[in-house]
Amino acid sequence: MKQRIKKAQSSKLKAQSYSLKFRVFLFAFLIATLHFALCTLHLSEANALNLKSDSYEIQMGDINMGAGSKNSDSYSLNDTMGQIAPGEYTSTGYKVLAGFQYIHSLIPFTFTISDISIDFGALTFGSFNNQTNNLTVSCGSAGGYQVTVLANKQLTSQAGSTIPKTTCGPTTCTLTTAQPWTSTDYYGFGYNMSGDNIPSDFVDSTYFRPFPDEQSTDTAKIVMSGSNVGRNFQSTVTYRINISNTQAAGKYENILTFVATPTF
Repeated sequence: MKQRIKKAQSSKLKAQSYSLKFRVFLFAFLIATLHFALCTLHLSEANALNLKSDSYEIQMGDINMGAGSKNSDSYSLNDTMGQIAPGEYTSTGYKVLAGFQYIHSLIPFTFTISDISIDFGALTFGSFNNQTNNLTVSCGSAGGYQVTVLANKQLTSQAGSTIPKTTCGPTTCTLTTAQPWTSTDYYGFGYNMSGDNIPSDFVDSTYFRPFPDEQSTDTAKIVMSGSNVGRNFQSTVTYRINISNTQAAGKYENILTFVATPTF
């Protein structure tokens, strides 16, 4: 590494060494919430339990006389018995879906990332350097899901140098609005999304955004979202770096956190 960096510096950084590594955290917030519409004309008291563990929370869950899956050669039945006032209730300004069967899903919520360590290796200035990985979501939630991304900081070397966020160009892109990035006269780090349930501003493979980062007090931005149930919704993230000939040599790193959340 030292020899390669020294050689690059003495030749005005014709070839520099950079690496980009991501550590990806997956938070699947699986919260099952049960709502009751109770008529107090004949009922003076209603009892419910809040059940919690490290991975789920059931709010106001009642203890039923029977529930579960029943099977025979000719049928399959999933049911809950003994609930108070199950059903759909609507009025101006609200809707109550009471009963576990309203959130019962035959499709478990899953989220996978094809590669959680992205290494660009040696970069060449004045040319686009691209890497990709895939995000895959299966979701049976009636409310759909979303995936967000947030970096901990800009790409930063051990010496403190940074590779800036891309501005795309000539039209400036933002954290929420992708623009074409086709000219190598514009430098920085950014990403493109393609595939299922991606934001509409990623018109084609030339449209990029910069990554939001905590150090700049940015908030996480949505990179996938859908309202339909289904299996294996997949998108491809294309990471792009373009550096100038004045970029300091070094090993550059940051961490990207992707959070997948089902909604009910």
